[in-house]
Amino acid sequence: MAAGARVLAFAGSTRTESFNKKLVKIAVAGAKAAGAEVTLIDLRDFPMPLYDGDLEASEGIPTQAKRFKELMRSHDGLLLSCPEYNSSMTGVFKNAIDWASRQEPGEAPLACFTGKVATLMSASPGALGGLRGLVHVRAMLGNINVLVLPDQVAVPRAHEAFQPDGALKDPKQQAAIEQLGRSLAAMLAKLHSQASG
Repeated sequence: MAAGARVLAFAGSTRTESFNKKLVKIAVAGAKAAGAEVTLIDLRDFPMPLYDGDLEASEGIPTQAKRFKELMRSHDGLLLSCPEYNSSMTGVFKNAIDWASRQEPGEAPLACFTGKVATLMSASPGALGGLRGLVHVRAMLGNINVLVLPDQVAVPRAHEAFQPDGALKDPKQQAAIEQLGRSLAAMLAKLHSQASG
């Protein structure tokens, strides 16, 4: 059991029928099955203006960005399902990360990222399943002190991949996504036991 592991899960999309929202739910089930405590959020519920240094200087960090940042800070791991837009990450995902990276008074730099462990996945109608976008997500997170686990899954032809109940039609893909959640939970449990030992 992944005792003490707290995981924040979300997709880098606000679209109601997002393939990546469906995908991350499968990974969430895997993490929960391994004993992790998981908080699943929708970025639609955290509307943030585009990052603007002048806005930050005049008004501070927006309320929704602070809410998102606090969730990031209070969880140990991240399950991230990231759509690919024009061979990279989505604007809404990048903007959320940009706001969360802003340092507040008395706070260490990158406080809500340092020491976190993340697992990546993607789904796309294209033949590569969003794989090109994950390269950029992995590089960005690594540069802001997030440990990104090597295993990832990209689901191609996402418009044909899901059953009506949200499960993947391919049982091997379904198992692979569930395993991403389990592996993250297991890694967090291991790190937790080492820290408390």
